[in-house]
Amino acid sequence: MYEDSEAIGGTDMEWDWPGTDDWQPPKELDTGVPHTARMYDYYLGGKDHFEADRMAAQAAITAYPALPLLARTNRQFLGRAVEFVASRGVRQFVDIGTGIPAVGSTNEVAQRVAPDARVVYVDNDPIVATHARALLGSHPAGHTSVIEADLRDPAAILAHPGLAGAIDLGQPVALMLVAVLHFIRDEDGAQQIVRTLRDALAPGSALILSHGSPDFASRESAAEGTRIYRGASAPLVLRPRAGVEPFFGDFEFVGPGLVQLPLWRPTAGHVPTAALPEGWQDVSAYAGVAFKN
Repeated sequence: MYEDSEAIGGTDMEWDWPGTDDWQPPKELDTGVPHTARMYDYYLGGKDHFEADRMAAQAAITAYPALPLLARTNRQFLGRAVEFVASRGVRQFVDIGTGIPAVGSTNEVAQRVAPDARVVYVDNDPIVATHARALLGSHPAGHTSVIEADLRDPAAILAHPGLAGAIDLGQPVALMLVAVLHFIRDEDGAQQIVRTLRDALAPGSALILSHGSPDFASRESAAEGTRIYRGASAPLVLRPRAGVEPFFGDFEFVGPGLVQLPLWRPTAGHVPTAALPEGWQDVSAYAGVAFKN
């Protein structure tokens, strides 16, 4: 396991989203079906969601009250992980399933550490792409782009001209799968999807991953959350630790390894759990960062 003498501090965030008030949803967008990205936006306190998203998200919160805290701590993990990987010299980031951009997005954090960092966002939702492109106008540093593609077709992502034009797969890349794999079923080839993406990466590349789990929630909450997402744009597939760790393959974890989400390098150095947000024990997700040798 990689160890570093200096841990990377947390990222302080004010939950204030960029505005795109003149945006109109595409005609082909079905706003009557709850979408996972827009539900996540609701958990974070954003404003880019529709009535169906709000109703489904509120039902999920009723079943699992820690959901808003989970969303916030996941967002903070993203910031800490990107900062850490950029500090290790990685200058290319591919963020798949990015969701609706918020403050502290991958390009903002990476380009704060390294202004020349190159970031490609990948998502299959037109509302995500629209908001991401609007956000990019306020962050001219480095190179940041958005491509519309589906994680369930990793070969198409790797062959996309928008990726090839921005990312050199012969050099280290940070592959980001943050809070997205729990929307891919085993029967849809979740492990093979990640293996295909990992195999395309050069030595020195990193995998940044977080994943919902039933390990820290009651059986009733996990079951109800899974039921609610059956009516959304993607199912919810909660996996135990033994089901999450194989996504990293033979990549080598950095400390502290694959851990409960709020415990991944929460501050500079190790802190007592009493210093973590109230209710952190109920955050039912794992997170980890690993490098390819």
